[in-house]
Amino acid sequence: MYLRELKEKKEEFLNQEVKLSGWIRNHRRQKDFGFIDFSDGTDFLHMQLVYDREIADFEKISSLKNGVSIEVVGILQESSGAGQDYEVAIKKVTLLGDCPDDYPLQPKPHTKEFFRTIGYLRPRANLFQAVFRIRSLASMAIHEYFQSRGYIYLHAPLITGSDCEGAGEMFQVTTLPLEKLKGEVDYKKDFFGKKAGLTVSGQLQGETFAMAFSKIYTFGPTFRAEDSNTKTHAAEFWMIEPEVAFCDLNGIMDIQEDMLKYIVQTVLEKAKEELKFLDRFEEKGLIEKLTNLVNSKFTRITHEEVINILKNADVKWEFEPAYGEDIAKEHEKYITEYFKGPVFITNWPKDIKAFYMKQNSDGKTVAAADLEIPGVGELMGGSQREEDYDKLITRMQELSMDPKEMEWYLNLRKYGTCVHSGFGMGFERLLIYLTGVDNIRDVIPFPRTPRNCEF
Repeated sequence: MYLRELKEKKEEFLNQEVKLSGWIRNHRRQKDFGFIDFSDGTDFLHMQLVYDREIADFEKISSLKNGVSIEVVGILQESSGAGQDYEVAIKKVTLLGDCPDDYPLQPKPHTKEFFRTIGYLRPRANLFQAVFRIRSLASMAIHEYFQSRGYIYLHAPLITGSDCEGAGEMFQVTTLPLEKLKGEVDYKKDFFGKKAGLTVSGQLQGETFAMAFSKIYTFGPTFRAEDSNTKTHAAEFWMIEPEVAFCDLNGIMDIQEDMLKYIVQTVLEKAKEELKFLDRFEEKGLIEKLTNLVNSKFTRITHEEVINILKNADVKWEFEPAYGEDIAKEHEKYITEYFKGPVFITNWPKDIKAFYMKQNSDGKTVAAADLEIPGVGELMGGSQREEDYDKLITRMQELSMDPKEMEWYLNLRKYGTCVHSGFGMGFERLLIYLTGVDNIRDVIPFPRTPRNCEF
């Protein structure tokens, strides 16, 4: 039996014999009795196991160390101690897997940096039990949201010949002997017969399916060869990228807001104990913050209006806000505080956005929207896609892109095109917001960052 099943049916098993298998998280020994903090990982809350000197194997049980795996037979009973309603009175314990005295996870404070050095053990710690349970719940909520609304789940390719963002920050995929290569590379001799890399986005492939199914989403790993060591960047991360046909910019913003509130509400309802723990130890007021988001109104304001507000603010900026330019973290923070909630910034300058975004009639801006969240900054980026064949070619040429290499993408504009829009959300950035854990390395199981590819 697993702990989760036992807790769900505790009234049925009260005062009955139960058998559990799991690990000792902490063992408090007294002269004539002992308490074992026991977990099998199926429930965030642990079960207390109790025993006293009357048990036949008292000395043997007392010698069990933290970290060992055991099988326990005992009686589920109401607890007289604080902190739990039920406990198991041990009748018999079988040691399944022993553990040495130098087991790293002893009951004392550990830093997150230390946990990263033992990434194969950190899932056993309470903090990461909470984080990765929420990661699992949020993943399921994403699928539930889109599946219940008729979206098709697209498995976009991880290996691609298309650089969606045009930023040139792709990991290259090759079978050529790198140590022997000199001079210009002949990619016709490579595995795919052309230059290929790990995907930075599944958007372009997603658009092809949206033109057939109307509503699709991708949810999977993406890769950026960006030599950045910030708290919000990783070389491998997960992205959610819906693409919706017959949908303009306002329509896709409606979907973004609705989806985000759905995910947050699901976590609030299904991860109550995990959030209580994180609220106590990671971010005070976390539950209130998430509840406020669900109940908040998302402001929509243009990039030009944002710059006006920033320029008129009585603030000495580190980076002076400017028309036609991107905004900095300090600007994002100010704007969300100014409007006291999430803000969609729309109609961005064309020259700082991607080639595929719908060009507005002013010739200067594109129909794009970034969602800024209090305490996080940018969480999602979306846009209406350019459906005009000639405008798209012209924009690609302005950016020195070869239209021939994107002929398949351009042909979507020739064969029954329509207004369509989409957005992308970095899953780990969402998890930073949901958990209060402020470093992307601590919300992804095995982080891949510059000079780090352990485990």
